[in-house]
Amino acid sequence: MRDKVTRAEEADAPTPPLRLPHGQLACAPEPAVMGIVNLTPDSFADGGTLYPEGHPEAGLAYAAGLLAEGAAVVDVGGESTRPGAIPVPAEEEARRVVPVVSGLAAEGAIASVDTTKPEVARAAVAAGAQIVNDVGGGEPGLLEVVAETGCAYVLMHSRGTPATMRDLTDYDDVVAEVTAFLAEGLERCVAAGIDLDRVAVDPGIGFAKTAEQSVALLRAVPRLRGLGRPVLVGASRKSFLASLLDGAPVSDRLEGSLAVAAVAAADGAGILRVHDVAATVRAVRVGAALGPRR
Repeated sequence: MRDKVTRAEEADAPTPPLRLPHGQLACAPEPAVMGIVNLTPDSFADGGTLYPEGHPEAGLAYAAGLLAEGAAVVDVGGESTRPGAIPVPAEEEARRVVPVVSGLAAEGAIASVDTTKPEVARAAVAAGAQIVNDVGGGEPGLLEVVAETGCAYVLMHSRGTPATMRDLTDYDDVVAEVTAFLAEGLERCVAAGIDLDRVAVDPGIGFAKTAEQSVALLRAVPRLRGLGRPVLVGASRKSFLASLLDGAPVSDRLEGSLAVAAVAAADGAGILRVHDVAATVRAVRVGAALGPRR
């Protein structure tokens, strides 16, 4: 564990791997691709396609397909975080995610659980999840679970809740404020007893961000790398892309998602969380070959 968690010179250093309970996740020379499995009826991109019908077999079959396409990690979520989404009780969220996480772990796959709830994280890690993807910004109880279980952790910037975050986009300097939040969050991780080689950071594209702010943060990936940890970029199919693609609906944002993936790879992002794994793996290969862009 290091005493300092913000070192600007690390923006030029190779992206480090993310240490897992069993091995590590390589984040360079190409970013790891994290495939998304939404076990919800209301996710913005694909709600209801994998849940509730055929649960958990439908989710496991879909996850197997993502792995075959080249996903290094499968991120399993049981609560939608789209703006305006209705919260899900912890017991129901765990009922959705734990069987899929357990099945993935039994096959030797790296599973991540996308949650803000300590009890859901604890149940998922007990079932075999190796990463907790925290979209809530570092709630103390969740940090406690990560410290106790030894899993890896993704610290994401957000404000408010899905119900309120659209009204919380007032920043003087979004890049500076998100960077400062993540640096402070890394300090909280250290204070909670979490080794920093187990932590990745995520600027939270679309979470309490306007389209312009999301674009500014994507341009700032090299700066965020100065925090010394792998940077996770989750921009796949998100609404900010519609402003760049003539209002394209969710189903028609593939080209925009791939462009972000390629540029993020060139800028040294460590993990890309995506829906379209096969196409992203190919775009990432090209983007990484063209980087760094400095």
